Amino acid sequence: MGKEPINLAVLVSGSGTTLQNLIDQIAAGHLNARIAVVIASRSGLLGTDRAAKAGLRTEIVDKKACSSPADFSQRVFSYCRAAQVDLVCLCGWLSLLEIPDVFAGRAMNIHPALLPSFGGRGMFGHHVHQAVLDHGCKVSGCTVHFVDNHYDAGPIILQKTCPVLDSDTAATLAARVFEEEKLAYPEAIRLFAGGRLRISDRRVSIV
Repeated sequence: MGKEPINLAVLVSGSGTTLQNLIDQIAAGHLNARIAVVIASRSGLLGTDRAAKAGLRTEIVDKKACSSPADFSQRVFSYCRAAQVDLVCLCGWLSLLEIPDVFAGRAMNIHPALLPSFGGRGMFGHHVHQAVLDHGCKVSGCTVHFVDNHYDAGPIILQKTCPVLDSDTAATLAARVFEEEKLAYPEAIRLFAGGRLRISDRRVSIV
């Protein structure tokens, strides 16, 4: 990474555990980044409480208050522009976004499964882990990918895996997957900040 910290926008729709991981990684000196703005999809989230505790600027864009998906996306990215962010990080963000051209290749998401399996609309949180268990998978993990205009469909940056145990519940599997997420997202951000990611069609190369 360069000497100057990368400016991040972090988008949250829930408890903010991934946001907290980034806050902790930055505080520990493991990630040379600055969270310039946290954007929440509604008020009253634990994620916004975490942001406030960390002294981070927070904005709320309620989808229900927007006239259209395009209006919703425009409002979200207007805050990203105003904060002059280098990278937009979706951290448990549940709403589909229309990515402006200027942010193509500059927005990432982390998904708690090995895409393209167990992704798409409605596949979030415990729903993902229960689906993995119901399918009888022996391995799960997480995927960091660039964001496009479809759920969980953008080019994959990196994946990390963990075993699925016969004794697992959705909660125990989620905890094991999250340990991999805590490593994967900061790693992907460091690669982006270092200019080491190249996108060609659906392939992301690390140079």
